Amino acid sequence: MKTEFVDVSETQKHITIEIPSDVVDQEIDRITKSYSKQARLPGFRPGKVPASVIKQRFKDQILHDVLHGLIPRAIEDALTERGVEPVDTPNVKDVDIKEGQPLKFTAAFETLPPFDPGDLSTLSLTTPPSGLDVEAVEQTLQRLRDRAARLEPVEGRPAALGDTVIADLDRKDARGEGDHHDAVPIELGATANPPGFDDQLVGLNAGDEKTFTVHFPEGYAVAELANTDVEYRVKVKELRHRVLPELDDEFAKDLGEFDTLDALRERIEKDLTEEAEVAAKRQVRNDLFKQLAKRITFDLPASLLDREIDRRLEEFARRLMEQQIDPRQANIDWAQFREAQREPAREAVASALVLDEIARREHLVVEPEELDKEIEQFAVRSGRTPAAVRAQLEKEGGISRLYAGLRREKAVDFALSRAKMAAE
Repeated sequence: MKTEFVDVSETQKHITIEIPSDVVDQEIDRITKSYSKQARLPGFRPGKVPASVIKQRFKDQILHDVLHGLIPRAIEDALTERGVEPVDTPNVKDVDIKEGQPLKFTAAFETLPPFDPGDLSTLSLTTPPSGLDVEAVEQTLQRLRDRAARLEPVEGRPAALGDTVIADLDRKDARGEGDHHDAVPIELGATANPPGFDDQLVGLNAGDEKTFTVHFPEGYAVAELANTDVEYRVKVKELRHRVLPELDDEFAKDLGEFDTLDALRERIEKDLTEEAEVAAKRQVRNDLFKQLAKRITFDLPASLLDREIDRRLEEFARRLMEQQIDPRQANIDWAQFREAQREPAREAVASALVLDEIARREHLVVEPEELDKEIEQFAVRSGRTPAAVRAQLEKEGGISRLYAGLRREKAVDFALSRAKMAAE
């Protein structure tokens, strides 16, 4: 077998392969015999069809099977002999096959050039403060209190900001088109209300009716309303105001898990402290990834970069669907969104490559029991048995991905142990 390697760039390579004609003809004869055993042709007994007839009748299928059998093995042998590991399946082109002639083709693939992750002790990371913010505790309590607020009838006064007006509402736009809504709750002062709308309702009492016009300015968030006038007719049915519960032991008990307000406060402090610690660790990791990514000085293989961008788009589309939003109907410029993912995807791919190289350099391995433990934890989270999870992973080729992920985590821990850490 003849091979010729061409370095297109640091990461892009071509290999031209020529398989001798005797090897090709031997494979053609082997496949022809298998076809002969199964072929059912008029005028011939089963298994007795001449090879020349089989080759003529099933020429395209036979040559396809020959290519499928010879090309992958030839590429694997050539790359192994050269000590080259492609990052993706090679793209085969310029295939030339004829009986009695050598099989010639070219395989284009991408690979990684040798590189050194460098001295990890030169990494400089800053640990952000993760202490408890006392004000955050009070803000959390206030949010819980706001969510527990009750709407009670307003008595002895007209509507004021902060009240909720229950009203029948008619609306008519500049084209004369309109709609009607019964018993609409309108919170006066809400940010979603049209400009100047609240001012028209402040001072009204239950039973009052009012017709007024609201002008929507240019640049209004809803484009079809920008620089237009809309007429509203409002009939107030009732007024309500929000009543906040007292911050006491009864409030804590109403939340279902706490006997006292102090117990609730302690739980909030604990949760916020854990969240701050997680956020601090995430920031340190992100800073580590940024610094590691900068150690890749060559152009990344396009296949790796495109794969990461595709993954990010699929993840974003999945989150939209979880929110009951059809990605195909969402008003998103997907080409622009995809381009916006290019730089963060480059950083993610580059840092992952450096981590993999650190793992190889430092001989980091994932023990079988560590892999078992990860599968068991995933099984608990998904409500399945470890055996079922493992079977699915093996079927989908996920075991190797899981191993690679755990190995990278070991590389992260190793890099962090060598980096210079300073408090913010």
